[in-house]
Amino acid sequence: MAASPSTARAINDRLALRLLQQEGPLTAGQLKTLTGLSRPTVADLVERLQGSGLVRVVGETGDRRRGPNARLYGIVADRAHLAALDVRTHSVSVVVADLLGETLAEAVLPIGSDTATEAAVERAVALLERTAGKAGTVPLHSVGIGAPGLVDPVTGELRDTSGLPAWHRRLVAVLQERLPATVLVENETNLAALAEQRLGAARGQDTFVLLWLGHGVGAAVVLDGKLRRGASGGAGEIGFLPVPGTSRLPSAVACDGGFHTLAGSAGVAELAERYGISAVPAPQEPPSAALVRAAVRAVGGASADRTRSAAAFLDDLADRLALGAAAVSAVLDPGRIVLAGEAGHAGGEALAVRVEDRLAAMSPLRTEVRAGALGGAAVLRGALLTARDAAQDALFAP
Repeated sequence: MAASPSTARAINDRLALRLLQQEGPLTAGQLKTLTGLSRPTVADLVERLQGSGLVRVVGETGDRRRGPNARLYGIVADRAHLAALDVRTHSVSVVVADLLGETLAEAVLPIGSDTATEAAVERAVALLERTAGKAGTVPLHSVGIGAPGLVDPVTGELRDTSGLPAWHRRLVAVLQERLPATVLVENETNLAALAEQRLGAARGQDTFVLLWLGHGVGAAVVLDGKLRRGASGGAGEIGFLPVPGTSRLPSAVACDGGFHTLAGSAGVAELAERYGISAVPAPQEPPSAALVRAAVRAVGGASADRTRSAAAFLDDLADRLALGAAAVSAVLDPGRIVLAGEAGHAGGEALAVRVEDRLAAMSPLRTEVRAGALGGAAVLRGALLTARDAAQDALFAP
């Protein structure tokens, strides 16, 4: 059944806006070529989009011919501002961007474990307000928040999880109460998977699993192009996975004894100490990331002893990671596993190749292992992508 004229116009407008978002400024002629629409139809949609304040002339081509055909049209990036927050156990990071995702302002604030809940919340809210103020006077349209813990798949709320600071959950509630903007919260590992799929090591992959290796461990599951959260939002809580090599089993309230014991930052630090690997982490960086980075640099270095120790440490770490990866592969057959987070990024190809080799020996299912490309920034990038998608869905709607 043919679409009505109004529906056809809405479809054409949305298509043109997506092309302008993905390809950058375009002429009417380029839009005609990319959309397959007639010249009069393109002229009409450009006029409509300019009238709505979503598109404007941003320049001209270098063509000698002047006039309407030489004009370059682009999305009005400052039509709306977006914000993303990465809420960690001891800090919060904020970035404010325009409608096209261009960063306008950013900031990081440490929040000590001794800070009271309301004080921590007010400091985080004030940080967002200051950062948004630096970006300009355009109000925030959408805010994406990445946080550890479980997000209820029905309500979209951050669940009260033991072991995490109380100010995390309170911050989300306060922002939803105070801001006129749309506030979206998602598990940090899921956001990292979104960022790696759009911008990093999982680009173009419809099915993959991301293993987050930071202070703790987690996983995000993407199957057939969809992020899978599970019945309670707990899909990917791989830190609780029982594995050999630990002295006890995990419990309902603590992942000590699970995969977390082997692959979390504290466990990796203990392993590095056995091999004489030492390093000083950057502020807010998990010690494991600095240790893995130091080991990768030492492999192939001038000192034969250090090279052997570093290689042995990476081999042992790969053995540990392959235990979790093999369990994931056996159940989900993802085809690709991305070692993300600060430690996964620090390990790079040297660690990923080792894990892939061990996984190939443990499982008949062919699974590629790749190092995450975005490191610790993946959560913030994913939160910003979520905020941008929400804003564009609203503003680009008919």
